[in-house]
Amino acid sequence: MMQEEINKCIKILKAGGLILYPTDTVWGIGCDATNEAAVEKIYQLKQRSDAKSLIVLIANDAMLNKSVKDVPELAWDLIDLSETPTTIVYENGRNLAKNVLATDGSIGIRMTKNDFCNRLIHRFNRPIVSTSANISGANSPSNFLDISEEVKTQVDHIVSTQFDQTKGQPSSIIKLAVDGKISILRK
Repeated sequence: MMQEEINKCIKILKAGGLILYPTDTVWGIGCDATNEAAVEKIYQLKQRSDAKSLIVLIANDAMLNKSVKDVPELAWDLIDLSETPTTIVYENGRNLAKNVLATDGSIGIRMTKNDFCNRLIHRFNRPIVSTSANISGANSPSNFLDISEEVKTQVDHIVSTQFDQTKGQPSSIIKLAVDGKISILRK
């Protein structure tokens, strides 16, 4: 059953479509993070300026190394030791759609420990955008029932709620600079 759902998602992602899916934090709108046209669809759906960057989910160390020019040593410790979902903002994102990066070239990346997301990203073999399933400025939905019809009708596929293991809380966000400077952007 999970494999069927993953196969449907991969078909949509490869076609440049959008999925509505449960992550390790909240329900997210996702697309192929390497596809500029797909990323633009998310900005349009959310009615959000592309000056605000998006978070990307990855499945493993190799994907992180491929998506960031320099991974600070501290990042590996944070990934291993974090007990709650933690997004790390890295300088110098690469091999991703230009419009998924912040204007300074940085990118927020979270290595997901959620079973469904991890399997999906591993099989898709590319990072996936994860942004909260809401119109920009509206409250982030803490569960599937809080997602507006406006969002639900604009995605190409909605993952079955049976795979929902969301915590209902956004991740903490930490920015790591190559020079070792650390900034906590969201606790």
